[in-house]
Amino acid sequence: MSKQLNHKILDCTIRDGGLVNNWDFSVKMVQDMYAGLSEAGVEYMEIGYKNSAKLLKGADAGPWRFLNEDFLKEVIQTKTETKLSALVDIGRVDENDILPREQSHLDMIRVATYIKDVDKAIELVNKFHSYGYETSINIMALSHVMENELTEAFEEIGKSPVDVVYVVDSYGSMDNGDIDYLVSKFQRLLPNKKLGVHMHNNMQLAFSNTLIGASKGVEYLDASVYGMGRAAGNCPTELLVSYLKNPRYEIRPVLDVIEKHLIPMREKVEWGYIIPYMIAGMLNEHPRAGMALRSSDDKDKFVEFYDKLTSPEAMPTNHHSD
Repeated sequence: MSKQLNHKILDCTIRDGGLVNNWDFSVKMVQDMYAGLSEAGVEYMEIGYKNSAKLLKGADAGPWRFLNEDFLKEVIQTKTETKLSALVDIGRVDENDILPREQSHLDMIRVATYIKDVDKAIELVNKFHSYGYETSINIMALSHVMENELTEAFEEIGKSPVDVVYVVDSYGSMDNGDIDYLVSKFQRLLPNKKLGVHMHNNMQLAFSNTLIGASKGVEYLDASVYGMGRAAGNCPTELLVSYLKNPRYEIRPVLDVIEKHLIPMREKVEWGYIIPYMIAGMLNEHPRAGMALRSSDDKDKFVEFYDKLTSPEAMPTNHHSD
């Protein structure tokens, strides 16, 4: 794999990590993160969600939940080679809040969707593409999608102008064989699209699953610094930066960000490989039950949690993105 230098790391600490601390990142931290990732040679930094506060309950989140262009220009006064991306959710974005790319600090807008809303995702992609942005479609909860649904969705996605299509392991339930299979399927059915992978670390496989994708030629690799992301978190950026043999990558600035910002933060909020998230991943379930357990007085009652999730009357959960 060392011969391939076409990988691009997309760091989503501020966006996915915000699910852990309600996007309560200081401006200084985000500035240091951008400077550090830029120095490290990381190609993209996802600086938050471009969702619309008026369409969402709980709009008291930090500013990275509802990115405002003027605010963004104050925070990142000088852009580097590291591009900026934002994520939107179907039904949570007001298209009128999106400026044309030449008026924006953002370079890429990614659309997260469930399989049933792929048509809506494509509508958004068409609009963002016409504004000049790079675009992606991230199909969530792939482990719950039927083969025929995926094949149908790909026919439409293949005709769309979307740049990148993501293999997303929403529940951290997939292993190397699953990723190998899915990447091959995406490559076969979407021959003219670039691919990305977004992995979760419920079963300690986010890094190795990402490497499987990379070895098969997947170009966009999602990661977060110190693995910070909802529940079990993501593939750690520092591991990819140090492992991918690309002369542009430099690990030291990432270590600096971890030391200054992530270590103190990890003392206040929790993410990473933790048993209830492992159990949820193993059972191919959304981590919300594990998150509820970890914020309760019974946070370490793993056996009771396991029994509850595996009892016959444990109903299948509804699957939402957060």
